Amino acid sequence: MSENWGFDTTAIHAGSAPDPATGARQVPIYQTTAYVFQDAGHAARLFGLQEVGYIYSRLTNPTIAALQARVAELEGGAGAVCCSSGHAAQIMALFPLMGPGKNLIASTRLYGGTVTQFSQTIKRFGWSCKFVDLDDPQALRAAVDEDTRAIFCESISNPGGYPTDIPAIAKVADEVGLPLIVDNTLATPWICKPIEMGATLVVHSLTKYMTGNGTVMGGAIVDSGRFDWSASDKFPSLSQPEPAYHGLNFHKTFGTLAFTFHGIAIGLRDLGMTMNPQAAHYTLMGIETLGLRMARHVENAQKVAEWLENDPRVTSVSYAGLASSPWNATVQRVYPKGAGALFSFGIRGGYDAAVKLVDSLKLFSHVANLGDARSLVIHSASTTHSQLTDEQKIAAGAGPDVVRLSIGIEDAADIIADLDQALAAATA
Repeated sequence: MSENWGFDTTAIHAGSAPDPATGARQVPIYQTTAYVFQDAGHAARLFGLQEVGYIYSRLTNPTIAALQARVAELEGGAGAVCCSSGHAAQIMALFPLMGPGKNLIASTRLYGGTVTQFSQTIKRFGWSCKFVDLDDPQALRAAVDEDTRAIFCESISNPGGYPTDIPAIAKVADEVGLPLIVDNTLATPWICKPIEMGATLVVHSLTKYMTGNGTVMGGAIVDSGRFDWSASDKFPSLSQPEPAYHGLNFHKTFGTLAFTFHGIAIGLRDLGMTMNPQAAHYTLMGIETLGLRMARHVENAQKVAEWLENDPRVTSVSYAGLASSPWNATVQRVYPKGAGALFSFGIRGGYDAAVKLVDSLKLFSHVANLGDARSLVIHSASTTHSQLTDEQKIAAGAGPDVVRLSIGIEDAADIIADLDQALAAATA
């Protein structure tokens, strides 16, 4: 629909058209549970996946459908499924791929909640995860075995803001015949489009930058439509007859949209991780200004990181946009628009000084969130990453002296002034 549009035009118009009944220009909030069928035959065709339409809002909803179309367009995917949160999106992305005894390979640098989900929670499904330093392609290849079903990474990692060399990982994934899943929450499609770099699936916590105002929860899974699910017998949910639909073969029937249809017809139907239409509406409105906001986020983050790097009270700054960063070359090559707006820094005085700094900030909000228009702060070691071992915390960039910043779109001078006074209080 919008293949020739620029990013900002797509962010405003994709998935959106005047309401045919009323002429309403903004996407209406379809706050309804169910939809009236035309007749018995129409209902049967919808339930049998012979016709696309609306049945029940656990599965499909017009407001959410508009959001799905917009996110898919922005990421360059064939389709998308929206759900209740970013964590839900991760499970839904894995659900058609995994099975008892199967494993995935994930980066060692991930959000703490994702590490816990992959190292602990998925064991209840009989799945397991191997954590590998994805800066080492050889280690990635060595970790793959006959039961591996996916590779998972974040484009820009939380909390350290480390950039991932997606093309290098995608090359390995292609060589071993596995889908690559990229969490693009921190970069957003404004900074990078993982599908263009070889990713099979892209997941988002729409709660963060995509909505951008800290109001609602949401997640999304974007399907590239490029993976051949029938190339091997590893993915029977997509390439073999589905008993719940009288033997329907999703890949044979829906082709490039096989994963998307499975996500709705099986994932949302049985897992029930449904997004609500009010949340979809807020996210649609937020995405309209995504390009404007991300440009300011990145500009501010660069200024703040440079200021912190030159402050003697600071021991380290993880921002990959700094020329001194060991990941700066990756940013220049893979993320030319910038290194995002989330990073961490170490403070002299260790754990106690880090906690004191968080308590002394005034403009920053101390919350367990990121990607808001407001600048946000948290001490990861005692909160978001507290369930991890000391070794896992350090590997993830969440050491005891480290504070995570999500730089907002306020005036950069005011952000820096707040950090200055808090550093003074914390290191007095």
